[in-house]
Amino acid sequence: MIEAILWDNDGLLVDSETVFFEMTRRFFADAGLTIDEEFWGIEYLGNARHSGELARELGLAEELVRPLLDRRNAAFVERLQQPVPLMPKVRETIEALSGTVRLAVVTGSDRDKVMLMHAAHGLLDHFEVIVTSDEVKNPKPHPEPYFKAMELLGVEPERCLAVEDSRRGLDSAVAAGLRCIAVPNALTRVQRFDSAHAVEADVSGVLKHVNAGKCPAGGGW
Repeated sequence: MIEAILWDNDGLLVDSETVFFEMTRRFFADAGLTIDEEFWGIEYLGNARHSGELARELGLAEELVRPLLDRRNAAFVERLQQPVPLMPKVRETIEALSGTVRLAVVTGSDRDKVMLMHAAHGLLDHFEVIVTSDEVKNPKPHPEPYFKAMELLGVEPERCLAVEDSRRGLDSAVAAGLRCIAVPNALTRVQRFDSAHAVEADVSGVLKHVNAGKCPAGGGW
């Protein structure tokens, strides 16, 4: 039986990836750099390349990279003081699962930002465990964040599902031995999800996999 579902956060539970991308695009444009959704979706969200690396590749002088990112990051934190929208069908899906299976968040964001993102809607009250970048040494696509969540929950991989919106997160979950449901968003839909157990249009698609009941260790449901 499925005992726990481990959820990514940004771009899956909350629409913070769109906010962060639009802010990055604006600050990059101010520096004469052009990025679009496909480039960002593949290189940053999919290939786990850092903003500074992309800025250098696009031609920004080394001495300008850190100041640019510092301004962007400060503006992003300021933006998080305002409500960040939930992704489609998130609230009703999490409420349907709450009390039925154990829920955890496994995110590459730091804890302070996660708390800000969720301050307006209280969704985190449904989650037993929250693993952020503050709790691990190796971020996704390394499996450590998922290993940490399973350790805190005291569950084995075959009793869990992971839910991710990006290939970076998918690779992390699969490397931890988890079956992973991919729910691409507008920025990550350009990525490939070949190793996903299933690809769903929105998070409510997870419900049918839970309702299927069993997930045998040998594969299949």
